[in-house]
Amino acid sequence: MSNDVFEGVLADLTTEGDRLRSAVAGLDEAGWATPTPAEGWTVATQVAHLLWTDEVAALAANAHTPEGKEAWDAVVLQAIEDPTGFVDASALAISGSTAPGDLLARWDAARAGLGDALRAVPDGQKMPWFGPPMSPTSMVTARFMETWAHSLDVHEALGLDPEITDRIRHVAHLGVRTRNFAFVNNGLEAPAEEFRVQLVAPSGETWAWGPEDAAQTVTGSAYDFCQLVTQRVHRDDTDLVATGADADRWLDIAQCFAGPSGEGRDPR
Repeated sequence: MSNDVFEGVLADLTTEGDRLRSAVAGLDEAGWATPTPAEGWTVATQVAHLLWTDEVAALAANAHTPEGKEAWDAVVLQAIEDPTGFVDASALAISGSTAPGDLLARWDAARAGLGDALRAVPDGQKMPWFGPPMSPTSMVTARFMETWAHSLDVHEALGLDPEITDRIRHVAHLGVRTRNFAFVNNGLEAPAEEFRVQLVAPSGETWAWGPEDAAQTVTGSAYDFCQLVTQRVHRDDTDLVATGADADRWLDIAQCFAGPSGEGRDPR
């Protein structure tokens, strides 16, 4: 499987992962144990979560082979035993039992392995996941979103300024595409009408989704929108403006990652 869009997103994922790796590579043991904004998670836990998810995504990508399907099915059975705590428990287990150097080496291998596995998915075929099946491009976009979001946590924990680039367009796109999921995930009926979402990119470019004449709109900074849909910032700390009751409600519950609706962040 190979196409320009996929390879472009994969290249951005690689860059984002490289930047996070550089931020943590020189940490001592105390640095790796630094608490992050995610309750109960240290810097090591954040990296462990990313490497575990990269490894599991590669298993899912290989599920088109008999051996790969067996390995993926084993992961699914583990998840069924503890559907709400499985992911967190896996990250905590890895970070609690793996030395920092080994953690980075394992993540390096997981990142490279994921790219190879996604390229090997047969054309036109989707890969299984814990929710609906995903195309390789959708999976690598989701991996970018999560890597970027967890990198924000690590940067905040270490007192570092994250690089803000137009690579976040992948997160913004996912945030818009998951609008209906956010409503349903909160027990609400998804709006029937499309919204107009118009955001200002870090470069100053304007990104837009939805019809220009939509009655309900969301406008503001793309960086603030991306932080909001990954629940890394409270809505009150963004410059986002909603027009329309449904659009306004969306900004209260926006969530572009799978799983139960999160509690979000407290206002600063």
